[in-house]
Amino acid sequence: MTLGLSAAVMSAGIVPLTSCQQTNTDNPLLTESTLPFGAPDFSKIEESDYMPAFEVAIKEKRDEISQIVKNEEEPTFENTILALEESGKTLDRVSRIFFALVEADKTPGMGEIEKKVTPMLTDLENEIAFNKDLFGRIKTVYDRDHDALEGEEQKLLEETYKDFVRKGALLSDEDMARMKEINLRISDLQTQWGEALPKATNDAVVWVEKKEDLAGLSEADIAQCKKDAENLGGKAPYAIVIINTTQQPLLTSLDNRDLRRKVFEASLHRADGTNTHNTYPIVVEIAKLRAEQAKLMGYENYASYSLEKTMAGTPESVYAFLKQLIAAYTPKAEAETKAIEAYAQRIEGADFRLEPYDRFYYSAKMKKEMLDISDEEVKPYFNVDSVLENGVFYAANRAYGLSFKQRTDIPTYHPDMKVFEVLDKDGSQLALFYCDYFRRPTKRGGAWMDGFAKQSHQRQQKPIIFNVCNFAKAPEGQPSLLTWDEVTTLFHEFGHALHGILSDCRYNRLSGTSVARDFVEMPSQFNESFASIPEVFDHYARHCETGEPMPADLKERMLKSINFQTAYALGENLAATCVDMAWHMLPADQIPTAEEAANFESEALKAVGLLNTQIPPRYSTSYFNHVWGSGYAAGYYSYLWTEVLAVNIADVFAQRGALAPETGQDFRDKVLSRGNTGDLMEMFSNFTGMESPDASGLLKARGM
Repeated sequence: MTLGLSAAVMSAGIVPLTSCQQTNTDNPLLTESTLPFGAPDFSKIEESDYMPAFEVAIKEKRDEISQIVKNEEEPTFENTILALEESGKTLDRVSRIFFALVEADKTPGMGEIEKKVTPMLTDLENEIAFNKDLFGRIKTVYDRDHDALEGEEQKLLEETYKDFVRKGALLSDEDMARMKEINLRISDLQTQWGEALPKATNDAVVWVEKKEDLAGLSEADIAQCKKDAENLGGKAPYAIVIINTTQQPLLTSLDNRDLRRKVFEASLHRADGTNTHNTYPIVVEIAKLRAEQAKLMGYENYASYSLEKTMAGTPESVYAFLKQLIAAYTPKAEAETKAIEAYAQRIEGADFRLEPYDRFYYSAKMKKEMLDISDEEVKPYFNVDSVLENGVFYAANRAYGLSFKQRTDIPTYHPDMKVFEVLDKDGSQLALFYCDYFRRPTKRGGAWMDGFAKQSHQRQQKPIIFNVCNFAKAPEGQPSLLTWDEVTTLFHEFGHALHGILSDCRYNRLSGTSVARDFVEMPSQFNESFASIPEVFDHYARHCETGEPMPADLKERMLKSINFQTAYALGENLAATCVDMAWHMLPADQIPTAEEAANFESEALKAVGLLNTQIPPRYSTSYFNHVWGSGYAAGYYSYLWTEVLAVNIADVFAQRGALAPETGQDFRDKVLSRGNTGDLMEMFSNFTGMESPDASGLLKARGM
């Protein structure tokens, strides 16, 4: 999540603390935690603590910046760059805790605080980014000392200077003033988006009156529908909730075609104005403001501006990469669709026409017939606890020497969560890891990783990392079971977690996942490869009741099925990527209106050969949170880009021994521990021995 920092505390109507109000020592957010690693003490933190904490932390940050600027000594790395790096530690701590809960457990009270604090933070960020005296000191150090420094000091100086320049430090006074206005408005719009999308998704629930309408679902899924209905107010005995992606997992099993249609359409139209929710006005305004930002900075469009700091570098490089994939994918997708429709016609009759809400249903039946496999057959072997501890943790132990000890003495923000202490191969404490895996109405859709604290030797801070997912929690007393896709999601997010846990950097700014978007998804995508390594798979794929390993014949069929009809997954990703790029390739005066937005998406997909009702974008414009609510604008391509890197790295692991400790240590030393302390392509090359990534392995890895 991109956090804004802001400045006009008084103008935002915030009343300074007085002696009759809460003091700093009373506020658990403003005092150093006494828990291990400095973990947040959620047993003491109340909603009422956040606003006073932000007020104090913002003032502290402002005072620290003022001290840097007023320093009469000649600017140096220590008194300017390092001083800036070390400023705002309280604000960093408060922000990380607060926004973690805004994403994962957003109560109405937290939402109201977010509305107040976001403009404050954005104002502060503007104040710092456009502080000419501060930038003058930074520029002096950069011009004089860049070539004399080396290692992390040189990288920190370089990143600091370039960040100020990219934010507009070299703009004229007039343009700088306009950039401030744009930043503030975008932060406001993203707050609105963060409220609107979860509400639209929650309201898109499909209510079901009769159990027989849920025919085809397992008893566990039906029980979950009943539980969801109760949690959402009980308007009917059963409820099918909508997850963040376009396609919905239950469509694989639901026999009732009309109900399948309702579920699919509820997902597709959750926020496009065909009901009470319409996010297009927010989308259009954000797109226009981003285009204006780019123009102010001297770029043709926002994509060019955004991609400059990535591995890809330019929109042309991204489109060249995408065109290669689209050309190879298109005939595979057409053949896959024809095969599914032909199979459905064999069952339903020659006049049957396959609709997008039918695709998963008949594909699953086809897979069952051809490979004799179904999700319901394998799910009993994917208990979430076993996948985590006997799979994810086991692989990390074998590859990197890590061990995990559950800590029940560390408070969490929700009772469903677990906390683990991560120990290194020598037994030393390395990190804390929190798991928050089950969906609830207060959590936004999707899955992600972040941290309550990043690793930093300078700050003597060990990483405090968390993963958040949206798995269905089974009724009390029953095991929570996962699909194979959810198993890989769990491995994926832990790959991000490892990037934070294994960080070994001096500076907070450079540590962990502080890398370009088209590199940050590589460790997570690579970590998915461990899920299907036989030794790892056998260790976690055990029956939830008997504990017996998955039988050999079922395992063989299951692993063969992983790449069954994979064109869909690639196509939905390609389509979403091209939607993202299309919006951010336009100058401000060509951005469509809210009324034109849906048609714009269709035309954009048509232009690249991806307009396919059978394979819609994984996220459509009106609910594309990565792009409008998070930091992936003109960056969603990075999932495919980094998949190439991940496949290349997995090949190296396979050649050297996928679970060989020396291979894991080499990857840890050359990539996972390095953060953003060096050139990212060099890190990749140093480990793989390849001069550049080889994209040919991607389609092969997907079975295409």
